[in-house]
Amino acid sequence: MIVKVIVTLKKGVLDPQGKAIEQTLIGMNFANVDDVRQGKFFEISINENDEQKAKNQVDDMCKKLLANLVIENYKIL
Repeated sequence: MIVKVIVTLKKGVLDPQGKAIEQTLIGMNFANVDDVRQGKFFEISINENDEQKAKNQVDDMCKKLLANLVIENYKIL
């Protein structure tokens, strides 16, 4: 089973990489760009047939390794 996870910075956390991307896009004449926030995407192949068990395991992975819960949020898809 494949479980997908998106990790993003919490609102209010400074995102220098997102700001650099935003400025570059504006410099490339994409003048209507208001804001860019960057994040991480994980696609995890897990040997589990029960979808809820797989998502519970991935949730545990996020809490322990994949996301810094102080500054990041995550969403399991």
